[in-house]
Amino acid sequence: MKYDIDVDHIKKIQRSIWDQIKSTYSFRKGYGEPIPVFGHYGGLFKCGEQTLTMHTDGVGTKILVAQALDKYDTIGIDAIAMSVNDILCVGAEPLVGVDYIALAKEDDKLVEDIMKGLVKGAEDSGCAIIGGETAIIPDIIKGEKKPFDLTFTVVGKVRKLILGDEIVKGDVIVGLESSGLHSNGFTLARKVLDIEKWGSEMLAPTRIYVSEVIEAIDTCDIHGIAHITGGGFSKLTRLNNGVGYVLDALPKPAPIFKALAKEVDDDRHMHRTFNMGVGMTLILPEDRADTVINIAKKHGVEASVIGRITEKKGVWIKDGKKEIDIS
Repeated sequence: MKYDIDVDHIKKIQRSIWDQIKSTYSFRKGYGEPIPVFGHYGGLFKCGEQTLTMHTDGVGTKILVAQALDKYDTIGIDAIAMSVNDILCVGAEPLVGVDYIALAKEDDKLVEDIMKGLVKGAEDSGCAIIGGETAIIPDIIKGEKKPFDLTFTVVGKVRKLILGDEIVKGDVIVGLESSGLHSNGFTLARKVLDIEKWGSEMLAPTRIYVSEVIEAIDTCDIHGIAHITGGGFSKLTRLNNGVGYVLDALPKPAPIFKALAKEVDDDRHMHRTFNMGVGMTLILPEDRADTVINIAKKHGVEASVIGRITEKKGVWIKDGKKEIDIS
């Protein structure tokens, strides 16, 4: 099967973007001065004694599933989840955010439904929506039914700066369960899955991990956090590429992932595209793993140790004697 999204090419583009934008850091000194951390899950800057972070993200082609089902009241949860979950990875708590809704034409009901999801996502993450923008751009936003695009930008306060540099051999990787596909891999998923059969599961909102991860940050010695989104588990190398990540105890995949795997028939691509049932990973000393697992369960999220840190660089899926390099 030919895959439309080349993860390695995307990473190359991202590196090029960082090479260009890092020169702008010199434009701001003093209050609001950027912190030179490149390629992580959120941009960091100083405001007085406080470190803040900012991030923006969208929902991608999951929007097309919402259109196919003519259901738009949860897609806003996804938009907020994608941004707030990312800033958790630098140890930040979401504070406020703004949305951007682009429409082909004026549609009161569509905007009302999108806003229902945004408000729900804001409630679940403790993030206030303080503004936004609605654009009517029919020359760009095209498609059948109700075409639109949606993004959300969040500002957060760093409670404890976590960049992955403290990750060491012997640490373990705790995985927090996902609610399904979340908001990545839909270009492929829409091609191989029957939306009439899988549509409701495909549209299940992305899980928001704010409460459990913030509690873990406050009470445990967390060395690294990775939100498993585009690029799948290869995202772990974003934290620290000087160590290795062996995933040898991933949970049994839900039926939707089994259906995808049957069609894709490529373990490496599956783990570089989909979250495979793990939406967030926390890396910490082994003796603190049970504490994180219990915190997650207290918040209604199943969690388990899914792997460990080794000296062998890269990200490895290990199943019995079989090892797959997905870095």
